[in-house]
Amino acid sequence: MVSIRRARVEDLILMQGTNLLCLPENYSFKYYFYHYLSWPYLLHVAEDYDKSIVGYVLAKLEESETDNKIIHGHITSISVLRTHRRIGIATKLMKQALNAMGEVYESLFCSLHVRASNKPAFTLYNKVLGFE
Repeated sequence: MVSIRRARVEDLILMQGTNLLCLPENYSFKYYFYHYLSWPYLLHVAEDYDKSIVGYVLAKLEESETDNKIIHGHITSISVLRTHRRIGIATKLMKQALNAMGEVYESLFCSLHVRASNKPAFTLYNKVLGFE
């Protein structure tokens, strides 16, 4: 069984490893650490029964350029190992991050970027989570 929890500093290297395995966009360890120090409530991991990290979400806050400088959430990166996809982990990770954005940081909305060719991600964001 997979559980979702807030990331701890010792998870950051494993989060980076998941990113390297799954995504074409890769970030330095320093980038994960910066997110952790800046927005600790916006990093979550999916932990399998054996305590291994099988997915993560990395999010942050941004200042909107078009909406009177309103602070809003932004999903920087989300990744789930191929062996654990299509069982709702990404949805749970996203919901945890979105809830923390609103409850902890009082963010009114969230933005993200997705490649047009990434149909599974687009379906998750648009059809499941209601992003436009």
